[in-house]
Amino acid sequence: MKDRIILHCDCNSFFASVETVLNPEYRNVPMAVSGSIENRHGIILAKNELAKKYDIKTAETVFAAKKKCPNLVLAKPHYDKYVEYSQKANEIYSRYTDMIEPFGIDESWLDVTASGIFGDGFEIAEKIRSDIKRELGITVSVGISFNKVFAKLGSDYKKPDATTVISRDNYKEIVYPLSVSDLLFVGKRTADALFHLGIKTIGDLAEASRELLILKFGKMGGMLSEYARGEDSSPVEATDRADAKSIGNGFTFKHDLVGREECLTGIKYLSEEIGTKLRIRGLKCSTVQLSIKDEYLRTIQRNAPTDAPTDISSEIADVAYKILCREWSAERPIRMITVTATNLVRADSVFEQMDFFGSEKREERKKIEKKEIAVDKIRQKFGTESIIRASIIENDIGISSKKSDKK
Repeated sequence: MKDRIILHCDCNSFFASVETVLNPEYRNVPMAVSGSIENRHGIILAKNELAKKYDIKTAETVFAAKKKCPNLVLAKPHYDKYVEYSQKANEIYSRYTDMIEPFGIDESWLDVTASGIFGDGFEIAEKIRSDIKRELGITVSVGISFNKVFAKLGSDYKKPDATTVISRDNYKEIVYPLSVSDLLFVGKRTADALFHLGIKTIGDLAEASRELLILKFGKMGGMLSEYARGEDSSPVEATDRADAKSIGNGFTFKHDLVGREECLTGIKYLSEEIGTKLRIRGLKCSTVQLSIKDEYLRTIQRNAPTDAPTDISSEIADVAYKILCREWSAERPIRMITVTATNLVRADSVFEQMDFFGSEKREERKKIEKKEIAVDKIRQKFGTESIIRASIIENDIGISSKKSDKK
């Protein structure tokens, strides 16, 4: 069976790069994007290449960063712009494939196996890097491999503005010497536990007994063994294919969600885009599907009907949230949520039964519909970033405000 061709595209120093496009004076000085600049305990969110030379780290305090680099220039974050540039990057990716899975605001996996018209994987990666640099003014590093895990390792391998191919022929040479902490989903606690077993590199992990790993880590141990050996078969989870009979939106969060508030923020974010797409296409849904993936990548999928066919984002979010509350304990961590609108019908074929909704309910729904349509028009005219929920801008779950520690 022919190998897949998977790309992982990672926008370099994303927040800092966007700020430099907006403010070219940052280009030749060490600068960092930080929160709470007035507060000496505010943290560094991102930094440019000049700041990296001072060993400034993401998530360290502004106070500590300033001690390393007294002339460090600090910029306040502009999350609306980061969302805008993220969307533009994904629009560029969509020229080459419709199989796109965002991983946070600045990273995406692409399955280009069926995109041979644009060249091989390396040629597509080079075209994407060129398009991003020319049109957005930022750079992207791309990893190419036969699975998602190695593709991500490839994008991390050489930065900034580089393409790395990890193939069947060279993966042991490139991947095996890397620290086990570089492997996807190996956090600090897992890395420490592996170190304690004498497993320090990905090569060590690949050679370790799978049975021992399962004994120590459960199913997660088996998964990590497969990842290290290049046996990852997880698909690029595109949720909005043009030929689909449903419209969905999924997101893998930069940290596991625990508690209802963070989950509701994520569900509202996902549902808002679904509602917009339904209205644009003149469709309504009669069923909402919620998929939840936990920290061990186990997945559940549940459906629930809507009260009536709907294209209202808040109603879709309400149904999805009720499913979550019914099916998932608030204490159980969540890594990924996907909301999908199914059982689609044409909006012009739907007629509300007079006895189904009371007059007050009908008027309330009409007001919400008008409001969401007005928001659609504003976004179409001024850009999708022109109106963003405060909860989305201020969240700490990776939608628009967090970056991985490697940025």
